[in-house]
Amino acid sequence: MSIFNRKSEVLITCPRGAAPILAEEIKQLNFPVKHELTAAVETFTTIAGCMRLNLHLRTAQRVQFQLASFKAYTADDVYKYIREYIDWDEIITPDGYLSISSFVQNDSIRDTRYANVRVKDAICDFMRDKHGRRPDSGPEQTGTVLFLHWVQNRCKLYLDTSGEPLNRRGYRKLPWAAPMSEPLGAAALLASGWDRKSNVVNPMCGSGTLAIEAALLGLNSAPGLMRDNYGFMHLPDFEQGRWDNLLDEAEANELGGLDFRIIATDQSKEAVEAAKKNAIAAGVDRYIEFDVCDFRKTEIPDGGGIVIMNPEYGERLGDVRFLGDVYKGIGDFFKQKCQGYDGFIFTGNMDLAKQVGLRTFKRLTFFSAKIECKLFGYKLYSGSKKASKQN
Repeated sequence: MSIFNRKSEVLITCPRGAAPILAEEIKQLNFPVKHELTAAVETFTTIAGCMRLNLHLRTAQRVQFQLASFKAYTADDVYKYIREYIDWDEIITPDGYLSISSFVQNDSIRDTRYANVRVKDAICDFMRDKHGRRPDSGPEQTGTVLFLHWVQNRCKLYLDTSGEPLNRRGYRKLPWAAPMSEPLGAAALLASGWDRKSNVVNPMCGSGTLAIEAALLGLNSAPGLMRDNYGFMHLPDFEQGRWDNLLDEAEANELGGLDFRIIATDQSKEAVEAAKKNAIAAGVDRYIEFDVCDFRKTEIPDGGGIVIMNPEYGERLGDVRFLGDVYKGIGDFFKQKCQGYDGFIFTGNMDLAKQVGLRTFKRLTFFSAKIECKLFGYKLYSGSKKASKQN
C-alpha cells in the first residue's frame, strides 16, 4: 500500500489559543477530531488527506503525519528504531534533501541537536547501505521535513507534510513591522463570529493581514492555493495529478466576487503600500479599499459588520507611555462612528485595553509567538444598549 493511502495519527499545530477554531475547521472538512490540545489538534487520516488539510486550513501552522511511535531511553535507541523499523524508501529518495527538528525532554539528552543528528544518521545510513548514496541535510524546510517528539521514554516521529509552516501563504511580500501571522489573523476573524457576508473595516491595517484574510474567507478561497511547495511533494510516490485535482476542486468552489466592502486604512503611507502589494500577491487587491488616514477618519459604511483592529501595544511596537490615549481614542471611535457594528481589538496589553472604556461581550486568549494576547469584542449599539434591545 502506498504511504499516501495509509492512515495514521496526524498532529496539526496552530497558534496557542486557536485550537478550538482549528478543530471546527477540521470538522467542516469532514475529518475527525480525536484530541484538542493547547496549540494543536489531533486527527486521523492519510497523507492524501493531509494534502487537503494543507490546502484548506486557515488557522493551522503544520500538518504532521505520524510515521512511528516507539520507546527509546537513549539517542542510540532512537537511531536503532529509525534505521531498522522504517522503510525510508517510501519517504525520501537517495538524492533528496532532509531537515529535522525536535522537542526533547529526556535525561540522557543535554542538547536537542544531538537527537536530530542521530535521526539524520539513521536515515542516511539506511540509504547509504541500500543505495550507496545518501540524502543531503540541513536547516532548510524545502524538502523532506521530519519532527521528533521525545518525552521521557516515549518517541513519536512525524513527517511534516507542510514542509515550511503554513503561515507562509505566499502573499506576504512586504511584512512591515511586527506583522500578525496569517493563521492568527484568520483565527481572529473566525473567532469574531463574522458571517462572511457583512462589511469588514480594518483601521491600523499594517501589512494588511486581517483585510487579506477577510477577502480570502469571503471569496471561499483556499489559503494554500498560492503555495507551490509542500513537504508531501517530496515523497517518492507523489503524483502531481492528484494535487492538481485538489487545486481544481478548490478553485471551482471559489466565489466570483463579494457583496460587502472591506476597508483597510493606516496613517502610514508605507504600511498601506506594503498592504497593497501583499493584496496584489494574494490576488485580492480589487476587493479591498485602501486609504492613508488616521484610524478616526476611516470610513464606516452602512450595513454593519465588524471593525477589527490590531493596535500597537508596547511589546514590540510603540511606546506604552503614549498608547493610553490611542486606546481611549479607539473607544471613542467605536462609540461615535461604528454604531451597528461589532468592534474588535487584538492586543497584548491588558492595561491598555482597559483604556477603551467599553464593556466587552467577548474575550478570547491567543498567543502571538510568546506574547499573551486577547481578542476583545464590543457590541456597538445605536443609542443605548437598552434601547437597542427594545428595537
